[in-house]
Amino acid sequence: MQTPEFCPPNNATLFEQILNSALSSVVKEVGASGFTTKDEETSSETTTDSVYVLAQCRKDKSSADCVNCIKVAENQIRSCSGVSAKAYYDGCYLRYESIYFYDLYTDTTHKPLCGDVDAANSDLISATGRSLISDLCTATPQIKDYFAAQTRNGPSNTTIYGLAFCLRSIKEDSCKNCLSIAQENINKCFPRSEGRALDAGCYLRYCSEPFFPSNATIELARFLPTGKRASSLELIIVAVGGGVFLLALLTCILVFRKQIGRPSQKRADREGATELREREDFDFKVLKKATNNFDQANKHGEGGFGEVFKGTLKNGEVVAVKKLTLDHSARAISEFKSEVKLISNVHHQNLLRLLGCCRQDQERLLIYEYMPNRSLDRILFGKNRRFLRWKERFNIILGTARGLTYLHEQFHVCIIHRDIKSSNILLDDNFEAKIADFGLARLLPNDKSHVSTRVAGTLGYTAPEYANRGQLTEKADTYSFGVVVLGIVSGRKSIDFKQPPHMQYLLQWVWSLYEDNQVLHVVESEKEMEGYSEEEVLRVINLALQCIQVSVRDRPSMSEVVTIRLSKDENDFQKPLQPSFIDVGYKELTESNATITESLDAR
Repeated sequence: MQTPEFCPPNNATLFEQILNSALSSVVKEVGASGFTTKDEETSSETTTDSVYVLAQCRKDKSSADCVNCIKVAENQIRSCSGVSAKAYYDGCYLRYESIYFYDLYTDTTHKPLCGDVDAANSDLISATGRSLISDLCTATPQIKDYFAAQTRNGPSNTTIYGLAFCLRSIKEDSCKNCLSIAQENINKCFPRSEGRALDAGCYLRYCSEPFFPSNATIELARFLPTGKRASSLELIIVAVGGGVFLLALLTCILVFRKQIGRPSQKRADREGATELREREDFDFKVLKKATNNFDQANKHGEGGFGEVFKGTLKNGEVVAVKKLTLDHSARAISEFKSEVKLISNVHHQNLLRLLGCCRQDQERLLIYEYMPNRSLDRILFGKNRRFLRWKERFNIILGTARGLTYLHEQFHVCIIHRDIKSSNILLDDNFEAKIADFGLARLLPNDKSHVSTRVAGTLGYTAPEYANRGQLTEKADTYSFGVVVLGIVSGRKSIDFKQPPHMQYLLQWVWSLYEDNQVLHVVESEKEMEGYSEEEVLRVINLALQCIQVSVRDRPSMSEVVTIRLSKDENDFQKPLQPSFIDVGYKELTESNATITESLDAR
């Protein structure tokens, strides 16, 4: 199966002479080792043109097969009419650029390519395949030439074939990072019978049919942590056989935690998380040039942590550069380093990816992937608000819940966001939700909180136990999520003094409609909510009301939201109790901080 080639449109003077020479060279040389690069340059009185070409074949390919694959790729990219192009094939990879790119491991073209047919025994295929993919991604960066292939047998005679490799020009950490992104993407393909994930620096594939020779397999066990060396079959049998026991054990643990009153001590302590990879450092001069000296014309938004600028790097990649507003004490600098190191290791499709950071004198900058559709609040409440169908809204709700589940329960330490709101949910090209600013709340100076208190949060979204007593658990994020959901369904802000008095506070208004059995009046016009069903909307509103319950114990965890509460087969909901509302006596405080809230929500 051929994978897609990427040819940007021609927007620069061509350098055909040196490109032809470089391509010819790599075709001749790649067969010897399966990997080669070629740099060429030509100068005139006015310009200097450079070309960088990289070719790599899968390690299991013979020299003849490698050369043939690269020749096909060469013919493909010669049809491109720009200063950059790349071609992906199952057996080889060929790319050229006008700038140096050999150390890049990711770009905007990373995506999954899934087969069209579901596998037989799909649940077993998924379990076995995910286990194999995980081990391949762990082992490959540690193996010479960054190549690993392996088969794995599951129950009912199911077999999965998996293969991973990285470009030999990138570093081990970059290979890890690339495969981490690829793993997220390829997991979207299950339970299909095959799937691929591509990125600038790596390739990942699984299939229920053989696609590499048996002698290409590599024993992975010695590259895996000791605890992962059991076979997939053993793991699945243990998991199935011990499921009931595990459920009972978890229940006991939860009860025990409630009894001792320490709900926030989940898994590892944040301060003890030392086995983390370092983040990438960006040069301040590069970021200054990318943002045109942080020109206000490139300002993308502003929030409680500082301004955000759109930047274009030398290689054409568009990024978001956040200039943090922090104090400059030794403790603050130390916390910045440890927190950024932690965030750099968080990878999930519904979390905004941190690309790196920059420290220059008093400046502290974070560099994120760029989100062209900006934030959810702009879509729902902004001057140029966009029409969102119900399916899009539901997917944003589900994506946000999945991102929070990862932060709370699936990352190796528990990260509580503390400021979930519509302006901190960004949207990519496909309007998929990406939670932003997670892990930053601890960096906020005491005098820079979002409201006139020392609690990091935004009035209207902050859980009452956290706002009033400073009691912080992951259920504070659950509360904020519930408010966001009601905003998505209704198209209204949590607090809006432009509305009639009875509608100014979203939670009070929704609850009054709920009590009068008129809660569907919360929904925006049918035109705005095209494609919705009353049953589904009622289920989502009921979910939101459960999330904003006064008692922390009565709120569902985010994993319950994803696996149970949002399930289409779930009809048995507890009747929610009256939520806790913002006291109307806070109105003067709210109005005095209106400009702060608006600037935060306008990013």
